[in-house]
Amino acid sequence: MSPERVFVTGGTGFVGDRLVGALLARGRSVRALARPASERPAAAERLEWATGDILDRDSLRRGMDGCTEVFHLAAYARNWAKDPATFFRLNVEGARNVFETAAEAGVRRIVYTSTVVVFGPTPRGVVGDEARPRATSRYLTEYEESKAVAEKEALALASKGLPIVAVHPTRVYGPGKRTEGNSVSLMLDQYDRGRFPFLPGRGANVGNYVLVDDLVEGHLLALEKGRVGERYILGGENVSLRDLLRLVDELTGRRHVQIGLPRPVAMLYAGLEREKARRLGIYPKITPGWVETFLVDWAYTSAKAERELGYRITPLREGMRRTLDWLHRQRGAR
Repeated sequence: MSPERVFVTGGTGFVGDRLVGALLARGRSVRALARPASERPAAAERLEWATGDILDRDSLRRGMDGCTEVFHLAAYARNWAKDPATFFRLNVEGARNVFETAAEAGVRRIVYTSTVVVFGPTPRGVVGDEARPRATSRYLTEYEESKAVAEKEALALASKGLPIVAVHPTRVYGPGKRTEGNSVSLMLDQYDRGRFPFLPGRGANVGNYVLVDDLVEGHLLALEKGRVGERYILGGENVSLRDLLRLVDELTGRRHVQIGLPRPVAMLYAGLEREKARRLGIYPKITPGWVETFLVDWAYTSAKAERELGYRITPLREGMRRTLDWLHRQRGAR
């Protein structure tokens, strides 16, 4: 008997690419959705590519035909869009299409990749979890807001019987595709090269950083053990940006320059980048909403996933060592 097939959206992205590989390594058959222009590995034994888009329900129906489980990772997770409605069209309408098509197909489990930012920033000194109410109704970016709307719809459908489990990655880093989805690793590379000396807010604000290997394993555990309608934060250690980059110094044995950027200066620079994007169509390095994101804390725990799923965290030092070794090999290969 052939292994049951899993349907994956976002399989050409940083995390999705690694997830597809992990599923194949476990003997699963995978059908992954990819837009016509997307770069994708060649089809192989137990790997099939379905050409389509999450906004095209017909392509979703064809893709899910014969599949028993679904991973929905596809999202617009970028810094900026010329039309802000892009975030809501892809992240909300696209997710709705996936969920409703999966309901029609009668799949037995859907793992939906949300994001930790839907829980909102954490007060100084507080470590948040899935049960902590969002402290503010304000959203810093269209990405954050659109993913919050999509998750509300997902949980509402789960309450009506659709077998959805939501996972919430924190800031992902590690070896893999060098895309905007792997922006933390790209930032580490820039810093290691001496090209990222300016830290918003002097780099004092805390974030949670998860190694991509752990995140992929967390997705698989959620498929196997996650409870329908539940949310699971898949993260790592909490650390300030300043200390994260100091760890790069320690692991490489090289001292890099860090220059604190006061909030007004950082916001002015981001505003100029956004205006340049609006007027000239030049993709911005950062936007004001994302500067604000780095000027608040996002300290979270993955204790629930550890307790219920058996999720395990790779120590930050070890994950960073692997990532830097990979970045250095990448440079040598060029």
